[in-house]
Amino acid sequence: MKIIEVIADAQHLIAIKSIAAQKDALDCWSFAVSANESRCVTRMLVDDENRQAVLDALQGALGKSSDARIVVLPIEATLPRAEEKTSEDKSKSGNAGTSREELYQDISKNAVLDANFLLLVFLSTIVAAIGLIEDNVAVVIGAMVIAPLLGPNIALALSTALGDTELMWRALKANLAGLGLAFVLSLIIGLVWPQNMQSPELLARTVVGLDSVALALASGAAAVLSLTTGLSSVLVGVMVAVALLPPTATVGLMLGSGQINLALGALLLLGVNIVCVNLAAKVVFLIRGIHPRTWLEKQKARQSMTAYIIFWVISLLILLVAIYFRTPFFGNQ
Repeated sequence: MKIIEVIADAQHLIAIKSIAAQKDALDCWSFAVSANESRCVTRMLVDDENRQAVLDALQGALGKSSDARIVVLPIEATLPRAEEKTSEDKSKSGNAGTSREELYQDISKNAVLDANFLLLVFLSTIVAAIGLIEDNVAVVIGAMVIAPLLGPNIALALSTALGDTELMWRALKANLAGLGLAFVLSLIIGLVWPQNMQSPELLARTVVGLDSVALALASGAAAVLSLTTGLSSVLVGVMVAVALLPPTATVGLMLGSGQINLALGALLLLGVNIVCVNLAAKVVFLIRGIHPRTWLEKQKARQSMTAYIIFWVISLLILLVAIYFRTPFFGNQ
């Protein structure tokens, strides 16, 4: 549960308290900002199941108020303890977890193309290249964890779920810039340091099959599920399971050392990971009911969601055909 704080004119106080009562807030209290001001602060204690409904109702009631503000505050504990809802009550109240606004705040900040993002990609690419060439599993896992490439893909999926064009372009630019930097840097490393290109860790990123598709789909779904349910710590495991950096680095290293066939295998694995993560993320957002608040925004989001799901499904089918034809001709190299 969390505290929803509303700062608005006193004339909205009755409507705010009415929303708290209608949406089953666990508690609600108000106080004036100061004796000389007409604004007041209302705080309500809301459980996870009702938080999105409360936020939507408040935005509808305060939408025309230019100086109103809604803030979601975390809490460590509250006494007396709130009664646990039964499974039947939870199913009636809908999907519990993180609200749309909280998801946007958490995910959008991972799609910012700035110096920190590029520096992390730069450093993680160097770490990944060394780990791959030296056949050091621990170093490769370290590169997977510090690489920020999963964030823009999840943000891309959220942007289509919400019909947010601005976030979509931000995520797309961050994704392309990150992958491009990782590829160019690993290509340079492959040109100047073309040794031990037959290490098991490196060759493992040139093999792709149906198991790779299943892994990427499951990992993408797990990533979004962890975010929508508030269990973001699971993301570390997802970063390792469906890492985008090692196959990107492998493409550059293999091209730099002149091994075109192996580079194509790594490129195919990278494409599978990107497509499956986006496709699985979009489906989970759809199942979890993540959508815009207003009717018009919902219509736009539904159109974009349908178009992008079709795009990723077609992309996955093309990749599956490529996997099928690659296996006999290249011997999984």
